Amino acid sequence: MKFLRLLILFLSFSAFAQQGGMWIPSLLEGMNEKEMKSLGMKMSAEDIYSVNKSSMKDAVPHFNNGCTSEVISSKGLLLTNHHCGYGEIQSHSTVENDYLEKGFWAMSLDEELPNEGLVVTFIVKIEDVTSKVLENTQSISNEADKQKKIQENISALTTSLPKESWQENRIRTFYDGNQYIWFVVETYKDVRLVGAPPSSIGKFGSDTDNWVWPRHTGDFSLFRIYADKNNRPAEYSKDNVPYTPKHFFPVSIDGVKEDDFTMVFGYPGRTQEYLPAVAVEQIVNELNPAKIEIRDAALKVQDGFMRKDKAIKIQYAAKYASVANYWKKWIGETKGLKKSNAVQIKKDFEKDFMNKVAKAGKQAEYGNLLSEFEKNYAEIAPYALSRDYFMEVVMRNTELLSFGYRLVQLENLHKTRGEQAFMDRKENFITGFADLYKDFNATVDEKVMEQLIELYATKSPKQFLPEGLLNQDLKAKTTEIYKTSKLTNYNGLKELLTGDAKTVLEKLNNDSGFAFVKMLSEAYTKNVVPKYEEINLKNTALQRTYMKGILELSPKEARIFPDANSTLRVTYGKVKGYAPSDAVYYSPVTYLDGVMEKYVPGDYEFDVSPKLIELYNNKDYGQYAENGKLPVNFIGTNHTTGGNSGSPAIDKNGNLIGLNFDRVWEGTMSDIYYDPAICRNIMVDIRYVLFVIDKYAGAKHLINEMKVVGKKAKK
Repeated sequence: MKFLRLLILFLSFSAFAQQGGMWIPSLLEGMNEKEMKSLGMKMSAEDIYSVNKSSMKDAVPHFNNGCTSEVISSKGLLLTNHHCGYGEIQSHSTVENDYLEKGFWAMSLDEELPNEGLVVTFIVKIEDVTSKVLENTQSISNEADKQKKIQENISALTTSLPKESWQENRIRTFYDGNQYIWFVVETYKDVRLVGAPPSSIGKFGSDTDNWVWPRHTGDFSLFRIYADKNNRPAEYSKDNVPYTPKHFFPVSIDGVKEDDFTMVFGYPGRTQEYLPAVAVEQIVNELNPAKIEIRDAALKVQDGFMRKDKAIKIQYAAKYASVANYWKKWIGETKGLKKSNAVQIKKDFEKDFMNKVAKAGKQAEYGNLLSEFEKNYAEIAPYALSRDYFMEVVMRNTELLSFGYRLVQLENLHKTRGEQAFMDRKENFITGFADLYKDFNATVDEKVMEQLIELYATKSPKQFLPEGLLNQDLKAKTTEIYKTSKLTNYNGLKELLTGDAKTVLEKLNNDSGFAFVKMLSEAYTKNVVPKYEEINLKNTALQRTYMKGILELSPKEARIFPDANSTLRVTYGKVKGYAPSDAVYYSPVTYLDGVMEKYVPGDYEFDVSPKLIELYNNKDYGQYAENGKLPVNFIGTNHTTGGNSGSPAIDKNGNLIGLNFDRVWEGTMSDIYYDPAICRNIMVDIRYVLFVIDKYAGAKHLINEMKVVGKKAKK
């Protein structure tokens, strides 16, 4: 394909090494490798990714399909972020034995805690299969039919492509459907909690400091991968043994300084770098403000309860952090897109693109793209806004409504697939809801719904809302639902789901909570979904053609990288400070001194434990200090996003120097537009991690398990 030939052209080296981009590790040879070496890297592309020998890819598993992690010992010791392991730490915590507050450290293998459902996935092989996926699709003009054929081809290939019995084939799309890549993966299902600092270290600064620099957070936790006697994936068993990795990272305590090379290796979740300007305008002016307002209301309610009740604080810890994370991210993203003038930059890019189209005589293929985008985004605007309101209010932030929505889907399953499918899913629901209700508090949720349903009724486009939501006393309605619905507790839920299909459906439809959610869901499904999906399908086809045109008409030195899609990527850059605003400059490294400067006794975000204060006062830093100061965090120009949490930060020689956990607030717009002037990723310095494990926790056995390198490393 012409597209694949273009990829080879893009691997030519530009005169000036640039940064930004999320690159496929199997395609680093050429331009990327030369850029990386010009930034100071001493490794080869094959050291990073190889099929024929062990390489760094073998030490970077996907953590629970959401974060990234890295193997740091020959016994499968795994490092990731505290916030990535937060749910597991919380699940082992009680009011009497709160590992979130006190931390947890297994002093032997026998003390390591199993985690049901937690998995890590390694990449074994990456290979292009574009021509096979697109086989017999070129002549199909209808977009829905084309996508159906592509999915059929993917399903057939997933089944037929070679793999071992314990492996899995996955095929993912790149460049908006212009390329398809096959991944062979191995998923390990016995992953045990080894260590976690208290939240006063692992979550220091909490929501106030989230997405902010300077940062002082020890955002790490430790797990261990277990395997069967053949070192292959296995369900949890006491007979399993620590996993022996193909590769693990040496840990360097030499430290970092400004302009040092850094590479971040991980699984970035989703970016939209090639959206047209009109789409970005819609995000900035309509969609983000709506989602921010909804989550702001939910967070204020939850925070009020969490500050007064320790049990609620434990129940809501992970949920609150999850909701707050993207609430603050959207605020920073909007500010960054405005500050960097991203919309105008995209308009300038589009003007240049159209000039190239005209020069190449490609008007028939690409000439109407931008006008079609304008038309479609204008048409989809109210549907997109309605969709976001439904998602945020019903499916994400009001738990009773989200429970009810799952039950509405169960009822729909009965209509489409019959009683047996209904009964099977019903039993799975009864089991699955147990964990959800463990962290559910009806009193808190009622107050959340009271706020959010009012926003839904008054701010979502009214032409799509059900009559039963308009001109109602919604506060009274909320009170009634939480007083009468059986969805407010697990026993009530089980009671609703007891009996045959006819009995269960009758009970559900007589429940006030279910009936309310069903009303909202039916209006959304009827009034919003069909038209949204119709227009969105048109935009999907346009975006694919636009991406094809960008690839085809860009000069050979252009750095056109594929959007993130939760597949393994490499991003490289330098340790670098930045200037977020006039007369303000941030240096790239923070120290423990900053923790003490922020210290507020008793505050849930900025409290500091007596043990850490003692170590600080005595300057008892072991071999981890730098000029008498203990480094905590540092920033770089690596292009990261959600999913890169827990990613290894790697030095020029392939050693671990830290782990990624955040971005600066001003640069969160890098999901849509990367600006090297202000986009910075935030990393925990590995020396702080080692200090906490060694000096704070006294878990010296874990340090001894690692391969610690560097000039100061004790031999």
